Amino acid sequence: MRLIRVLIAVLCLAAGAVLGALNRQSVSIDLGFGFVPATSLGIVLIVSLLAGALIGGLAISASVVLPLRRRLARAERGRAGSDSGLPAVTTVEN
Repeated sequence: MRLIRVLIAVLCLAAGAVLGALNRQSVSIDLGFGFVPATSLGIVLIVSLLAGALIGGLAISASVVLPLRRRLARAERGRAGSDSGLPAVTTVEN
């Protein structure tokens, strides 16, 4: 598993290096509320990809992970309050 992570990291670094080397043109970016001066297109692409990955991760965390954590905490509190260490006894009525 660790080897796979290292290989993925090396592949991402190599892809970033190739992306930066192939896109050496100078670009300026107007964001509407600000301006980014002339910089390499490769750097702009890498920063954009990183920002998109971070924003996507935060969106997934806020919409999926946090509600599931709250649900799990609520379930554990409910179980801890009713857990006396003995198995539950149920009665069957005829």
